[in-house]
Amino acid sequence: MAQSVSLDVNGRAVTAALDDPETPLLYVLRDDLGLHGPRFGCGLGQCGSCTVHIDGQAVRSCVTPTSSVKPGQKILTLEGLGSPEAPHPVQKAFIEEQAAQCGYCINGMIMQSAALLSKNKQPSEDEIRQALVGNLCRCGTHLRIVRAVKRASETL
Repeated sequence: MAQSVSLDVNGRAVTAALDDPETPLLYVLRDDLGLHGPRFGCGLGQCGSCTVHIDGQAVRSCVTPTSSVKPGQKILTLEGLGSPEAPHPVQKAFIEEQAAQCGYCINGMIMQSAALLSKNKQPSEDEIRQALVGNLCRCGTHLRIVRAVKRASETL
């Protein structure tokens, strides 16, 4: 029997039906709500491509059961971070630095970077690298990504 769950996603109240309370949040976001910023990568919480924010904390949505999201908690995906007309400073910096290549990691890199900059407005290069250590990049744009985060920190 399906269980109904209410969520606050990108500032909107939404309801999803869960056949299993352990259904990963990623599946609800992508399959039920049509949000494709968070990506399925490894499915083990190790690559970071599924990263979203829950109450400002970067979390891996592929290993977060939807039922663990408490009422009132705010979920933020890449789509809610900014828009094409008004991108978040991190999104804008990633575009300006051409930090995206294949797209596998970009959601996680942006969401993890935005979480870092919300807590530390002027991180050092080492702090940026440490914050992103758990995000895998297959195509090797690491240097551009670090430059993009540094650029974004200068505009905040």
